[in-house]
Amino acid sequence: MSAGTVAETVGAVLASLGVDTAFGVVGSGNFHVTNALVAHGVRFVAARHEGGAATMADAHARMTGRVGVLSVHQGPGLTNALTGVTEAAKSRTPLVVLAGEVTAPRSNFFVDQAALAAAVGAVPMRVGSAPDAAALTAEAFRVARDGRRTVLLNLPLEVQALAVSGPSGAGGRETGPAGAAGADGSAGLVGLAGLTGGARPLPAGPDPAEAARLAEILAGARRPVFVAGRGARTARRELEDLADLTGALLATSAVAKGLFRGSPWDLDVSGGFASPLAAELIRDADVVVGWGCALNMWTTRHGTLIGPDAVVVQVDLDPDALGVHRPVGLGVTGDVARTARAVADLLGDGTVARPASGAPGGERGGTRAVPEGAGPHVVPDGPGTRAVSGRIGYRSEALALRIAREVRWRDVPYADESGDGRIDPRTLTIALDDLLPAERVVCPDSGNFMGYPAMFMDVPDEGGFCFTQAFQSIGLGLATAIGAALARPDRLTVAALGDGGALMGVSELETVVRLGLRMVVVVYDDEAYGAEVHHFGPDGHPLDTVVFPPADIAGIARGFGFEAVTVRAPGDLAAVARWLDGPRERPLLVHARVTRTRGAWWLEEAFRGH
Repeated sequence: MSAGTVAETVGAVLASLGVDTAFGVVGSGNFHVTNALVAHGVRFVAARHEGGAATMADAHARMTGRVGVLSVHQGPGLTNALTGVTEAAKSRTPLVVLAGEVTAPRSNFFVDQAALAAAVGAVPMRVGSAPDAAALTAEAFRVARDGRRTVLLNLPLEVQALAVSGPSGAGGRETGPAGAAGADGSAGLVGLAGLTGGARPLPAGPDPAEAARLAEILAGARRPVFVAGRGARTARRELEDLADLTGALLATSAVAKGLFRGSPWDLDVSGGFASPLAAELIRDADVVVGWGCALNMWTTRHGTLIGPDAVVVQVDLDPDALGVHRPVGLGVTGDVARTARAVADLLGDGTVARPASGAPGGERGGTRAVPEGAGPHVVPDGPGTRAVSGRIGYRSEALALRIAREVRWRDVPYADESGDGRIDPRTLTIALDDLLPAERVVCPDSGNFMGYPAMFMDVPDEGGFCFTQAFQSIGLGLATAIGAALARPDRLTVAALGDGGALMGVSELETVVRLGLRMVVVVYDDEAYGAEVHHFGPDGHPLDTVVFPPADIAGIARGFGFEAVTVRAPGDLAAVARWLDGPRERPLLVHARVTRTRGAWWLEEAFRGH
């Protein structure tokens, strides 16, 4: 790799490490580094706003499993991106943010960018000299990739133009101890020799004593439930193997929705989005194991899904994550797949025997009432299971039938409230679920409406749902869908937005059209910030600040180049069917005027968390 300027070196190094796509908005401060990325074969996706670009990069990284790259101008370019950067940092998305930087306090562009990054949970770094450019860029990539962190790599303008002598590849030199911080707030360097995009360290296995203790707990469990989170998205096989051995039922947090799709023991999402049957079965579990899952208030419904006598176990690669949101009986530090495999080996070879008491880990008597059809019993043969002689678990043929008939929200009876020119969002979403291709990626924004697409629209697997909600910001849904669509062009992307979030991110409709993306954008329009309406309205508070006059969102979309349809009743969805049957030359926006008489069931829990 030939020598060049610092800006050229940064772009060259990232390309050499396997970066193939970057997002951003180009200004004078990131012009050269962005062009360097492009010159080395990286696709640059220009957004219309840095906030959208940040979330596109975040979603693309989540869907590909690779390090994302965002390029922004100094000062306002970074502050515009900050909400998306915060979401990525809170979600532990591996993301490198390249930002121009001015260091003169009198400049209009000056802001303490390192402090901004640290404040939102990102890792600040800075290229301070030409000799360190390659090594520090590679280190930023390594921290993002191996630490699952969002990294801000500040590129001072006066440094970007400096010449770099010698090779500009990623094989940097060791210049300081790991974790050392410079006086400018930037992260220290570690040895980088031989670093490549594919050379990541092996994931950590569990401590043998912790694995043995977990095996003992599961051996004594009568009604175990596994809840898999973001850290388990690549461990389906290992978790299903262990669940087959123990008779466990399978659930996920919202971000891992779809992980166990197709299993007869899949309860779908645990938490506020859980169906009545899923909530009942999780609540009656005597052992709950969170796999790469925070077990936070959302996933446990503020703890109400954890029975009073349940043994709670948490498995996470990060020891600092254990027990953060609730006390756990056992915390296991280790990679989810390796831990599940180790525990399965202990159970499968008879190393761990069932405690005589038959209670989890031999610590409690199993005195709680067991719901009809819920066990204890021997694990049956059937789809997605392998019978294990004598293994006690939650599974039975009767329960499998009940799950098949009742676990989906669309199977829960409801009174359709469509009428007076508005469609019930449940009726809308069920109809769209039937119409749209099964191979899809659903990307919900935040708001009063968000549970309808999350719970009434099915996804094919864990790659079919992209949920950028760690920061609970509205307005990220459309950008999320753009990043997901670029990562999965083989699937139809469905952006599910409220009217508030849709109009916040409306400029990115042009990005969808310009990129020629296969996308359906569904806007659930109640002409309000519905969450606030339903939270504050019952107490008699004035609502003038959170309600709006009607807007022709379909007309706005057509102005950007979309096909669009307004839906007020189920019959209006025939236009969606015609679009699906046609050439799909332009993306489609479905402007659904939805009923607004009641708040969604998850809202009460959401506001309790404020």
